This record gives sequence, structure tokens and C-alpha cells, in this order.
Amino acid sequence: MTFKNIFILLIVFALVAMSFQSVDKGFKAKSTVLSQGLLHFKKEVENLKIDAYLFSEDKISISTLQNTLKTTRNSYKEIEFYIAYHYPEFAKTNLNAAPLFHIEAAGTSAYTLPPEGLQVLDELIFSEDAANEKDKIIEITDFLFNSYNNFFLSTLQNGISDGKNKTLPLRIELIRMYTLGVTGFDTPGSLNVSEEASHAFLGMKKYVNDDAFFKNFNLQKSNEILDNGIVYLSKNKDFNTFDRIEFYKNYIQPLYEEFGNWDNSSDDLKNFSGWNVDSKNLFDSDFFNPYFYTILKAEEDSKLLQKLGEDLFYDQNVSDNGKMSCATCHLPENAFTDHKQKSLSNVEGKNVLRNSPSLYNAVFAKRFFYDMRAFYLEQQAEHVIYNEQEFNTSYERIIKKLETKPEYRIGFKNAFKDGKISKQNFSKALSSYVASLYSFNSDFDQFMRNEKDISAEAKSGYNLFMGKANCATCHFAPLFSGLVPPFFNENESEVLGVTKNPIQILPLEIDADKGRINSNVTKEKSWIYENSFKTMTVRNIALTKPYFHNGAFNSLEEVLEFYNEGGAEGLGLNIKNQTLPADKLNLTPVEIKQLIAFLNTLTDISKVKINK
Repeated sequence: MTFKNIFILLIVFALVAMSFQSVDKGFKAKSTVLSQGLLHFKKEVENLKIDAYLFSEDKISISTLQNTLKTTRNSYKEIEFYIAYHYPEFAKTNLNAAPLFHIEAAGTSAYTLPPEGLQVLDELIFSEDAANEKDKIIEITDFLFNSYNNFFLSTLQNGISDGKNKTLPLRIELIRMYTLGVTGFDTPGSLNVSEEASHAFLGMKKYVNDDAFFKNFNLQKSNEILDNGIVYLSKNKDFNTFDRIEFYKNYIQPLYEEFGNWDNSSDDLKNFSGWNVDSKNLFDSDFFNPYFYTILKAEEDSKLLQKLGEDLFYDQNVSDNGKMSCATCHLPENAFTDHKQKSLSNVEGKNVLRNSPSLYNAVFAKRFFYDMRAFYLEQQAEHVIYNEQEFNTSYERIIKKLETKPEYRIGFKNAFKDGKISKQNFSKALSSYVASLYSFNSDFDQFMRNEKDISAEAKSGYNLFMGKANCATCHFAPLFSGLVPPFFNENESEVLGVTKNPIQILPLEIDADKGRINSNVTKEKSWIYENSFKTMTVRNIALTKPYFHNGAFNSLEEVLEFYNEGGAEGLGLNIKNQTLPADKLNLTPVEIKQLIAFLNTLTDISKVKINK
């Protein structure tokens, strides 16, 4: 060990000792479980920093460092419900960011930044290349140490606030645990899902039994579920065989409902999250609030407005040439797709740039189109209206046409207080109809609500989807799209390296469409978005072939074989910043059939009238 590094280590040890003393003094008057948890995590982060430096000098083994990281992450999981709820941006970007580059806006500019925090460390320290990543491990550990130390000192100075509603953080943590925890999203290297979930349960139990607020409720049921859940997790530690169905039905959902019964008097998240706090089950039709995602508000909506929007949706006269309606590319019998590789344009014999996605559950998104260029559902319609390849018209021309129709004059008068046929009212009518196209009554939804059974093959497929097959780390439950839990207020896009043709057709070539980098969102002109496309829902996927943005894959078997090989990079093709892990999934033919059996249970088009 060099003199310089010995000196650095001595400074680190001294700072750690001093911080322990000062923190202990500052926390003497604070004996709550929450404050103790914050202090405990601080000490574990300090231990992690020490071991990162020791590992860099080959003074400890990689297994020792891995165990230290596990201990640090476990201590974070015990307080994650608090930090990630009250300080969501800090937790997401500084403590536990996904191991992907991201964009951060600054004024009129934007910067492409590397990821930081515990997830990145989990991937690095548990990788086969950890010995060659010592400098990176130290850099990220230092960042974590400094970020949390500043946060902790701020809590000492400003105190700890639990907010108005103490049950919301607990319920959000349950959503996080099920959608990001047990899927392996949160632990991409270690896959230490059971142990971390156990510590999250332990943190909840300590909190509800310590805080005076919860003395108003009967804690026997929640304590029993939490205790049984901790025992269950201690006995089921294998990532691939972990039963996400049993875990959900016996522990996550009962706790989610029980905590919800305690207190929902204040919805602190109504302007921040698309989650409906009044829901009782993640797979209920009311789990999401559609009006969080639209300009249209709940109090403005009505059956009359929905009917008006439906009429407009099927009206070909809305387009310039009078031959194209929304339903031209979004047929209800096909789950609102058209089964074409790329949808037809208004010019005979020509096609638009991309495949037509389903409109079922389309409202539940913060970004629209494959390249994510639209920020509202209403804005999506606007792009279609002005697109020369599609409606090729304007709001002004549409309004003039509608004003000549008595049925529309009556329809707008009945649906709106002002009775006007205007751009705003036209957009709200379309939004009302599209927002009504939610799809949460599939066989699988009913199964997760204990209303019916599904096949053993489909159950195995779901566990593969949530585990070994790595699907749910991009297609997040319960929507099974890129709408990111637990707050459901942002969408992800992914770089998969989708090929021009199915991988069975040689030679292999990456599709020429560059995706998000070519959108009109100036701040997102970054190399990380080259070949990046929005992650769509797989609900109703049995009805929406062909697949991907280019419609090049004609069957689910072809799609799953592409993923099984690790995308473009796994296939040996050169692509920048593939966000899909390039490792082969090693799914067997039987497992692929099981996955398809599960995907087939996600079909539900019961809310739409066919043959309009």
C-alpha cells in the first residue's frame, strides 16, 4: 500500500469516528425507530466506503465487499419507505438510481449523466469484472457517502417529518417491493430479492409498532402478515424459483389493503402520481387514475362526452380527404391495432414510419408515440391531425366541418357547459373516449383478484416473466409497460437493437429507424437515445401482432427468441448503449411456451363495442 493511500484511509477512518460521535450526540433526543434507521444506514454507508478502499488495495476479498454491500442495502431497505416517499428525486438519482445513463435538464440545456448509487454498485460489485472496476466502485461509493451524509445532516438540522398521511409511504413501498424488488430490477447483480424484501417488511413492522399514530389501529393482523412474510422470505431465497404469485396473494396484497383501510384521509400524491390511493388491489381496474395523465379532468368527463369522443374517433370526415379516421389504424377487434407491419398513410400505396400500437390502456402514460415526442394524450392526437401522412389537416378545418353537422352541434352542446365546437373541446372528447379504453379484467387480473383460476402453464409463465426471463424489469407490473413504478409518473424507453427482420432471417441487421434521438424534443438529442423506443404494454399482446416499432416480428415466439439471445448485442451486432442486458436468458422451449401462455391471459377487450 502506498503512503498516499495509507494517508487517505487514515483520514477516512478518522472522519468516520468523528461522524459517529457527533451524530450520536445529535440523536440523543431522538429515539424513534425512524431516526435510528437513518443513523444505522449512515453507519453502513461509511463501512461500505471503508471496504471499497480496502478492496481497491486488495486488503479484502470481493466476497467481503459483496457482504458489506448487502448489509448496506438491507439497512436502506428498512427506511426506504420513508426516504423514497418524502424525497423521491433524491432517492432515485443519488441513492438508488438504475444503472443507466440519464438526461438532466439545466435551463435551456440538458446533460447526459452517468448513474449513481446502490443499484449501480450492486451491478458492479457482483459482476465478474469487479476487480477491474475498483476506481469506479470507489467513485460511486464516495458519491453515495457524500450525498447521504449531506442529507443526514439536513435531517439533524431540520428534523424528521412523516407528512400528513403515514400509510401512503408504506403502501408505496409495497408497490415498489413487488414491481421493482422481487423482479431483480433493484438488484441487477446480486438478485438478493428475498433478503431485501424481508428487511423492508422488518422496517415497516418497526415503524408501525413504534409510532404513536398507529396505536389507533389494530396491529395484530399487519404484524402477523409481516412476521409470516419474513419467515416465508427466509425460506424462499432462490431468485428463479421464487413464487411471485404466492408472495403477492399471501403478503403484498393483504398488507396493501390493510394499510389502505387505516387512513386515506389525505392524498399527498394526487399531483405527483398516477396511482389511485383508494384501490385495494394492484390488479384492480381502478389502480390507476386516468385523469392524472390527461388535460381532461374527472369533473369534466361524462358518458355524453365519451360518446361524443367515440363518434369523432370513427368519423372519416375528420381527415382532410375524408377517407381516414382514428379507427383506420386502430381497429377495436384487434385491440385497436391494424395488424399491418406499418400503418397505411393517406397516400395510396404508402405507409407511415412505424407500426400502430394498441390504444388499450394508452392513456396511462406520461409520454406518447414510440419516440416519446408527445407529452399528453391530447398532444398525441394533434400530431396525427397535422401529419401530412395521416389526417393532413388542422383544428380550424376540422371545426368548420363539424359545425355543419347538426348531430355534432347537439353533441357538443350536451357534453360541454359552453356548448362550443372548439379545439379544446374536440381534444377533451377524444381523450374521454381513449381514457375509457382501459383493460384490467383479463383472466390474469381476475386470477390475481382470486376471482378465477388460470393454467399451471400460465402461472409458471408469469413467474418467468417476473423473474428469470427478465421481462418485468422493463414491462413493469401491473400495466406491464414502461410506466415506472411506484409513482407511475414517467415512461421509460429502451435500446434493444431491434433487427430489420426476425433473427431467423440472415443476414442480421439492426433496423434503420433511430427512434427517440430523432424526435422533436430538443433536450433529448443524446447518444443514449439512439435506437431507443418507448416500452409499450404487453396487455392484449395476443391480438396486436406484428410486433416492435417496425412490425418486423410476426409471432411471440420470434419476439421471445430475440430477447432470449440478448438483443442486438447478444447477437453480436454493434449498437451503442444497449439497455437490454446482452446476456442470454437460456430460456428452454418449454419456458417460452409457458411465457406465451401467461401473455395470452392478458387479453381483455371487453369494454369496446366491436363492428362499430
